[in-house]
Amino acid sequence: MRVQNGSRLLVDAIPGALAVVLVAVSCARSGGAVSAAGTWRAVLESPGGELPFGLRIEEAAEAGKTVRLTAVALNGDEVLPFETARADGDRVLLRFDHYDSEIAARLSPDGGTMTGTWVKQAGRERPSMPFHATRGAAQRFTPEAASAGTASIAGTITGTWEAAFTDDEGTSPAVGEFRLEGERLLGTFLTPTGDYRFLEGDYRGGRLRLSCFDGGHAFLFHAALDATGALKGDFWSRGSYHATWTAHRATGPTALPDPFVVTTLKNPTGHLAFAFSDLDGRTVSLADDRFKGKVVLVDVFGSWCPNCNDEAPVLAEMYRLYHDRGLEIVGLAYEMTGDPSRDAVYVRKYAERHGIAWPLLLAGTSDKAEASLTLPDLSGVLAFPTLIFIGRDGKVAAIHTGFEGPGTGRHFDDLKSRFTTQIERLL
Repeated sequence: MRVQNGSRLLVDAIPGALAVVLVAVSCARSGGAVSAAGTWRAVLESPGGELPFGLRIEEAAEAGKTVRLTAVALNGDEVLPFETARADGDRVLLRFDHYDSEIAARLSPDGGTMTGTWVKQAGRERPSMPFHATRGAAQRFTPEAASAGTASIAGTITGTWEAAFTDDEGTSPAVGEFRLEGERLLGTFLTPTGDYRFLEGDYRGGRLRLSCFDGGHAFLFHAALDATGALKGDFWSRGSYHATWTAHRATGPTALPDPFVVTTLKNPTGHLAFAFSDLDGRTVSLADDRFKGKVVLVDVFGSWCPNCNDEAPVLAEMYRLYHDRGLEIVGLAYEMTGDPSRDAVYVRKYAERHGIAWPLLLAGTSDKAEASLTLPDLSGVLAFPTLIFIGRDGKVAAIHTGFEGPGTGRHFDDLKSRFTTQIERLL
């Protein structure tokens, strides 16, 4: 429990009736206005049921008047700040500006709940999901939604699992890695085109539940352990995508396709060609003088893509370390709407967020089939991000598909090492 400036009481983890009393005290600002400050158990209503995440809101106040509101979403080890957090009376707005993603909600009269909607730009549409939150640092998934059983068997879920996801387009492999911290189940799935980032949930009575909300993704995983020791369940993404999945405990080393061989170069000369406009309307191509005789990384990305946002700080560090030795980077942005004026706004936000000093070009839309048509020298655009390594001779030396981000732990560290080795060799 902490008291700050005498203006509010933040309750981090106080059990039982005492927490109820303290939370009730914290709901009002001086002057009687309801405050959104505090810790919340937030939920998006997915077709698969509740999709929970942690939410923490803080306010700096002076003489009873709110000066500044800040908010973060919580998933496992990840703390994600909302760029915009604003309250107007009983209305609360929380935005991930860089994802064009926002929660608009209304506080209940007693300040104990919030109800509203999450909306995110997706393609040329703005789908929404119902949102509600309850004040207090409650368990991520509601205990009454769990099947009978105790946490005593939860240890059977830890470790590495060989998984497969099936949807209307077929079946694709994945690797699940899970660990327990108390009764919290943490982990992620790695796939041939990226990872599912920081997942958090529980495992009770032979049933697994995991979720993630980061402003771009809204993931929900359910599964049950059957008599053979296999996990079988469902995966929902946002409000529309659904797949089934199965997993078996790995008995030896697991292997997904090497991301350096998934995407190939079709051009027999070994070159990649493109010409797109930068954010100021100037045409940029690999034939430009700034790229001649340099090692060039061509980053196929989208500002809307959480895996791309995981990759960007790594590229920024590589640029800082190796630019003076002859490294250049150029980003090809494949955005949500195809409207250059709108898309340029969000690509600029992406650049500002990550301190990007290299040119970013508007290359097309996030539809992978459409994106593939803009880069005919490649076998296709299979994932965002895709990173293309070009040597000083102007020829493609390697292509990396997807990105294993910080939610994958040692895999993230290994990938950064592989990138460094590739750049050092080309330089």
